[in-house]
Amino acid sequence: MLKLSQFGPGALVAAAFIGPGTVVTASLAGANFGYALLWALLFSIVACVILQEMSARIGLVTQAGLGENIRNNLTSGWLRWLALLLIFSAIAIGNSVYQGGNLSGASLGASELVGPVPILDGWLSNAWALIIGVIALLILWTGNARVIEKALIGMVLLMSIAFIGTFLLTNPDWSAVFKGTFGFSLPTGATLTVVALIGTTVVPYNIFLHASSVSKKWQSPDELPAARRDLFLSIPFGGLISMAIVATAASAFFGQQVNIESAGDLAESLRPLFGDGATYLMAIGLFAAGISSATTAPLASAYALCGIMGWSVNLRSKAFRSVWLSILVIGVIISSVGIKPVTVIWFAQVANGILLPVIVGFLWWLCQSSMLGKYRNSLLQNILAAIIFLISVVLSGRSLGSAFGFW
Repeated sequence: MLKLSQFGPGALVAAAFIGPGTVVTASLAGANFGYALLWALLFSIVACVILQEMSARIGLVTQAGLGENIRNNLTSGWLRWLALLLIFSAIAIGNSVYQGGNLSGASLGASELVGPVPILDGWLSNAWALIIGVIALLILWTGNARVIEKALIGMVLLMSIAFIGTFLLTNPDWSAVFKGTFGFSLPTGATLTVVALIGTTVVPYNIFLHASSVSKKWQSPDELPAARRDLFLSIPFGGLISMAIVATAASAFFGQQVNIESAGDLAESLRPLFGDGATYLMAIGLFAAGISSATTAPLASAYALCGIMGWSVNLRSKAFRSVWLSILVIGVIISSVGIKPVTVIWFAQVANGILLPVIVGFLWWLCQSSMLGKYRNSLLQNILAAIIFLISVVLSGRSLGSAFGFW
């Protein structure tokens, strides 16, 4: 029988990629194209599992994170510092800005469930962001990997109840769900949405998060089957949640003139169609998605930045805490006072667009190196990695094209 203690790093990845951005992207996919793009999420989950399995092998065999391995294996001086500068810029700046979105998403859910915050709402445009930021701080400050894992596993379970429950309330067309999942359909104008669905699941910082988390949970390559079991169950389960969000929006809004610009719009729009129950379930899911991503984003940033800079990756070290605390504080400020840092978001989008194929390339390269010994990539794994690398280049082009106004 599987025990909760057997899970951890895979659940962290699932908690990380199901954030408010994923909720919005998946909702728009369902509202605009019905069930037709469910196959794109299925594909993205398969790609995510392949990449995270490679990341887990690196963490388990080397007992170090991806950041440390990149630093130690790049011997060329200029190339090493160029790579480190790119990763530092994308992770530090990108996650700081996106952290504001995570907190804003969680705040929308909390506001729908509880209402405004007395007193604080008179001082801040989004008081819930501060409260949720403090919750994330308390979880991370424990410095206990198992406590953090349990908290985020709880969030994933809460999201599953909320989003899958909402999906069931909307009385989906099961034949259309099956066709959309296992068929291949690309409606007119859906290309960028497909790219966005994949981009919300295959996330660069999750690769850092997974490798470091695996190296701390398991200490021997002999435990690779346990690490694989964790990710082969946790990540597809997270994908099921994302697919439920697409199907919910498809059931409720496809073919109707409904304007969805935020995850909060989705929750509120469900009320006249399916009653308060659906609205509250969606709000609970949104809250859980926001707070889980608001916790994992600073954690992943700390693992990545401390690793590439050669600082301690101990959860209780001053350097590690300083990194995640900085990311968290900047996110709270952005969300709680209503800042819209357009220029910074633009830079973050450009940096992350460049970063994705770079990180996938590094991951692929490391998994072929002699340091992994018999755990190096097989021929099939190399073929799959090559395909995903090419897809990451397409995703990068989309991100850069969007940032420079070409899309």
